[in-house]
Amino acid sequence: MSELIISVSGLRGIIGETLTPEVALRFAAAFSASMPEGKIIVGRDGRTTGPMLRSAIVAALTASGREVLDADVAATPTIGVLVRDLGAAGAIAISASHNPPEYNGIKLFGSDGRVLDAKSGAKIREAYFAGTNRWSTYDQVASVQRVNDPHEAHLQKVLATVEVEAIRAKQFRVLLDSNHGAGGLLGVRLLESLGCTVEAMGAEPTGKFAHTPEPTAENLQGISADVTGRNCVVGFCQDPDADRLALIDETGRYIGEECTLALCVRQAMETGRTSGPIVINGATSSMSTLVAKQHGVETFRSAVGEANVCDLMIAKEAAYGGEGNGGPIDPKVGYVRDSFVGMAQTLALLARTDQPLSALADELPQLSIHKSKAGVSADQLPKVFEKLQSQFSDAEAATGDGLRLQWSDRWLLVRGSNTEPIVRLIAEAPTEQEAADLCTQAAKLLPQ
Repeated sequence: MSELIISVSGLRGIIGETLTPEVALRFAAAFSASMPEGKIIVGRDGRTTGPMLRSAIVAALTASGREVLDADVAATPTIGVLVRDLGAAGAIAISASHNPPEYNGIKLFGSDGRVLDAKSGAKIREAYFAGTNRWSTYDQVASVQRVNDPHEAHLQKVLATVEVEAIRAKQFRVLLDSNHGAGGLLGVRLLESLGCTVEAMGAEPTGKFAHTPEPTAENLQGISADVTGRNCVVGFCQDPDADRLALIDETGRYIGEECTLALCVRQAMETGRTSGPIVINGATSSMSTLVAKQHGVETFRSAVGEANVCDLMIAKEAAYGGEGNGGPIDPKVGYVRDSFVGMAQTLALLARTDQPLSALADELPQLSIHKSKAGVSADQLPKVFEKLQSQFSDAEAATGDGLRLQWSDRWLLVRGSNTEPIVRLIAEAPTEQEAADLCTQAAKLLPQ
């Protein structure tokens, strides 16, 4: 039986084993008891177990005296927009992101429309373990109100970031693979609003995934063939809650999630978004950093995790940000990773440059990332970091989220997992072999 994973931003587990209706109810009750007064939005991705968890969560919230705004199936970034648009006290998104179908989870939002920061999330976590709740008397039990169109506000915010008519004039044919998650409902609507002919695959949010949910090259081989077979200029591939976006170019080549962010950064920089720096996390490709640098824009790196990126974006008044897992964060839309932002701004770049996606991808700085892991307990990490700094004394070292070593053209990140007794090694260099060699050299210094 897998362990229930509880972090500062929510929880995730296997339905019927670690994630049960009781767990969901207790977690929602703790969330309600810890948040300021106001309505709570509840939404879900397309997973088959979503309605069951929704029932438990809504029961907990209404029994706690909370009015519930039910968004039904809605993407995670859409829920973030809704919180601000409807003036809610917070939200609960029911999703396990890219995990397999036996998983589901709960993601928590504050009144600012972003995933809870570490301090707020830790408070909820403690309340859950303490069994905190504020059950209401019979006359204070609250009601549920359906949100009639949960997608419109998000649609308009995304459209406002691009030159809509310029995109419409191109009449692009595009493929959208939502894989029966939450992304198809707004995804098709957005792309059609931009004048695209949409080849939609898995647009219905049934949760019956047509392929393994994480949008990696291995999992999208069939989709690549569909992009070329249907004469599309781009394939947009979402994860189930639609906060991540992978790209396939017109030749059927998977150009990946790291390129999504780098291309969006280019679009932002070349259309005047240079009034502030960009923020990415410590494990994200330097492609975005180098693109920003070409425009005289500084990059700051946060600890890994969406909440950490957003914290630093706000602190630095960043013009743009995101994570290399295909999650651009445009503050003009909201402080949530957003596949819809990625789609609209990629199309804007295609329209503005009049170049195919393959050429735009080839123009990005060419770097390779290699990832590996090893079994190391958390108490051994300080000595590991000392050895690494001594071995790689020519690198600029940064701590706080593991150890990050930076050279002029490559970097190495070694950090302990938040959920397993392992250490993750991530390196980026001009070639795959050089990146792999960095990880290998670092692994030799780990306890055997």
